[in-house]
Amino acid sequence: METQSKFYDIVLPTLVIIAMFLFWELGVWLLDVPTFILPAPSDIWVSLLRWHEAIWMHAIQTLYTTLVGFGIAVVFGLLLGWAVGYSAIMYSALYPLLIGFNSVPKVAIVPVLVIWFGIGTIPAVLTAFLIAFFPIVVNVATGLATLEPELQDVLRSLGANKWEIFVKIGLPRSMPYFFASLKVAVTLAFVGSVISETVASNLGVGYLMIAASSRFDVPLVFAGLVVIAAMGVALFAAFAVMERRFTSWAYRN
Repeated sequence: METQSKFYDIVLPTLVIIAMFLFWELGVWLLDVPTFILPAPSDIWVSLLRWHEAIWMHAIQTLYTTLVGFGIAVVFGLLLGWAVGYSAIMYSALYPLLIGFNSVPKVAIVPVLVIWFGIGTIPAVLTAFLIAFFPIVVNVATGLATLEPELQDVLRSLGANKWEIFVKIGLPRSMPYFFASLKVAVTLAFVGSVISETVASNLGVGYLMIAASSRFDVPLVFAGLVVIAAMGVALFAAFAVMERRFTSWAYRN
């Protein structure tokens, strides 16, 4: 059973990725697609090796802004999610506001952040925070709002107050939702960082891609995309491991 799980979790996705790159390489070669339109994976690999120092520097910056913005989103999202999910008054007052705020395209907010804070790291951190904040709030609030009334009635009959009900069943119930939201939020945080870097930054993978596209260095643009995808997958996998470690009791084996 464990061997089968490893096959589905590791071997099968690896084989699919290898097959995709082989199909991509073969398709570009057979159709004789110019490099400045669609580079082959081999061209992207050469670009990664050629510009590895610059890519590494910009990737560290993007990872830093993403993790800082994501960390702030986790703190505020968890606290507000608990408040919105457990209080009917907070839910009615804040949920429509959260929905409206999340509907605003974050790329439209970046120029405002630039006016307030200038170009650089702070707008990227704030954009990552703004785009990763909503999934955490919604999932945590949903975990608390769907708490079975019967469980609350049982604890009340045993003399538990509202705070004890929140600690004993509310917090554990919201944890699977919370860890599930982290996997989504961390990938969205990358989106926020890169959006800001493409608009108003002189450092980061987004800036690198814009600079490369301005001189039609398409392999370097795709190298940036590969780096972002790799970092996103790595963080997604890390939070998936955390989810299994801390909330395994909530899922069937």
